[in-house]
Amino acid sequence: MLVVEDDPLVRMSAVDIVEDADFVAYEARNADQALRMLEAHPEISVLFTDIDMPGTMDGLALAHAVRQRWPHMTIIIASGHIRIEKGDMPDDGVFFPKPYASSTIRRALERVAPRLH
Repeated sequence: MLVVEDDPLVRMSAVDIVEDADFVAYEARNADQALRMLEAHPEISVLFTDIDMPGTMDGLALAHAVRQRWPHMTIIIASGHIRIEKGDMPDDGVFFPKPYASSTIRRALERVAPRLH
């Protein structure tokens, strides 16, 4: 699973949640780094991204780019500042407002990515 978050403390916390749920976690601080990571690691099948981050694209644009290039990727999007409508999400994407409880993310991971266990 790839965790994309520009805030190092929030990213570290998200990685801990992912690893505590027995998933392998990869990290990226922006969309450009995330795309390079996805190209280098074809075993990644879940994208967990924040929306608001600096760089060439935000997390929502990243999610759409990932959906086009890797159509079977599970996409989870989080934001503490932006609320998005279902129509703005990539197909089958899941949205969580921040702050999120680790138990909520863990249940979502187990529900949307059971094939990884």
